[in-house]
Amino acid sequence: MWKRPIDIDALNDITRDTLMQSLGIRITRITEDAVYGTLPVDERTRQPFGLLHGGASVALAETLGSAGAHLASEPGYMAVGLEINANHLRPAREGEVTGCARPVHVGSRTQVWEIRIQDEQGREICIARLTTLLTEAPAGHRSA
Repeated sequence: MWKRPIDIDALNDITRDTLMQSLGIRITRITEDAVYGTLPVDERTRQPFGLLHGGASVALAETLGSAGAHLASEPGYMAVGLEINANHLRPAREGEVTGCARPVHVGSRTQVWEIRIQDEQGREICIARLTTLLTEAPAGHRSA
């Protein structure tokens, strides 16, 4: 399924000086059909009531889905988000959450990814769906 080399270190390196680095998002594993990553639940990612901010969950979801879309696209193209939606199912207060992005549709111009985020006890806290558009990458595009 992947059309590019799998290099987790390179994928994490291109997040330097971005939202992903600020929030502590890390890609941790890539299998034959999924991209996994983590997000800490701490002072960077909590809302004022001490719960994981829904926007932080969405940032993790978009990061993992976009990484998958990138890896599943031909070199010379980049994936940009068209739409994302998320259902927040239960709160997380501490620790780390893990997301898993899997493709629903991988087309030549669009891709749809489902991302499920779980807490450390394996309970689903968020389910998201990301739609991306594949477009030609501009010269000088940061890519892994």
